[in-house]
Amino acid sequence: MAGILAMILAGGEGKRLHPLTETRSKPAVPFGGSYRLLDFALNNFVNADILKIYVLTQFKSQSLNIHLRQAWHLSGITDRFIDPVPAQQRVGKRWYDGTADAIYQNDKSIESNEPDQVCIFGSDHIYKMDIRQMVDFHKRKEADLTVAAIKVTKDQAYHFGIIEVDENGCMIGFQEKPSVEEAKTIPGDPEHVLASMGNYIFETDTLLSELRRDADLEDSEHDFGKDIIPHLYPQGKVFVYNFNENKIAGEPDAVYWRDVGTLDAYWEAHMDLLDDEAPFSLYNRKWPLHTYHPPLPPATFKDSDGYKTKVSQSLLSAGCFILGTVIERSVLGFHSHIRSGSKITETVMLGSVKIGEGCRITRAIIDKNVEIAPGTIIGEDIEQDRARFTVSENGIVVIAKNSKVGF
Repeated sequence: MAGILAMILAGGEGKRLHPLTETRSKPAVPFGGSYRLLDFALNNFVNADILKIYVLTQFKSQSLNIHLRQAWHLSGITDRFIDPVPAQQRVGKRWYDGTADAIYQNDKSIESNEPDQVCIFGSDHIYKMDIRQMVDFHKRKEADLTVAAIKVTKDQAYHFGIIEVDENGCMIGFQEKPSVEEAKTIPGDPEHVLASMGNYIFETDTLLSELRRDADLEDSEHDFGKDIIPHLYPQGKVFVYNFNENKIAGEPDAVYWRDVGTLDAYWEAHMDLLDDEAPFSLYNRKWPLHTYHPPLPPATFKDSDGYKTKVSQSLLSAGCFILGTVIERSVLGFHSHIRSGSKITETVMLGSVKIGEGCRITRAIIDKNVEIAPGTIIGEDIEQDRARFTVSENGIVVIAKNSKVGF
């Protein structure tokens, strides 16, 4: 894989995840107790032994840069690196104007590495993918561009680029975020569409020439989905890789891919981790999920003052201290402390959360460094919660970072 360069787009603001993105970029949002969203894309490349990686950052990138330094630092190995690249305004006094512009502004980094192919992937989805299999498909097809795709229900079409393919896997149609009514469904399957995952493999020469052509167009949005793909696919060298055919040892046959771009999707993805037969596992030793683990002791459970600790269907990270508490279907990040007589249900804590005695918290997302006073009830009266906190469309209560509740 010496001829492959990876570029991960990690500059997203994540407005629909507010307030979780109030102080951090979307790829830096914690997930699953121990991880950041960016970790899943990075693990896919590292486990595929693709180790020339640029991470393109932009908005509120400090926490992401710290995480990369702590968890993903490579040194002393020739031609292997995971380097953050901030927006540097190399071609003018402006931020990245679109996904294609982000790569265009870093074309010198591509040229200096002289890769045969460039992988351009997003950084804010939960999935496992052996990228080598997609690279092999790209080479077999002698493609200029290969786009990864997955089948989704038609009612989700407006979130994605929707693809049409022929019997050889060649792209013959593309709609960028069409309405549900206009979305082209899969032949013989009127309930589903084929959606772009936002993961691309380009031949380097094709990529550079397309970026430079697009950069000169005043009416372009400089976006892969809106501008680059629609220009390339009619030329007949854009192929579609079916993510459903990607197989990883130790993983179930049904692939898992979750866009966590909204608060509800983010919460639901955490609940997926807690199912009896979880569709996404954190435990496959054949596909390890690397991240940063702070120097903390194991999670501690103690009974207290007549209250028994009971934990079921939950994930608890290192440093958690649980004292006489009932925890059901919840995910607790590092260093979360819960006092006696409390009950936590279907809740996601991002870490360093302190909850006092006798609290009841249901269907919530609690960001880092939150303190909740004894006796506080959250998630049982949504209208009351809406007056104090962010509440998602489906009634998930979200408490912002550094909040003090009930004091």
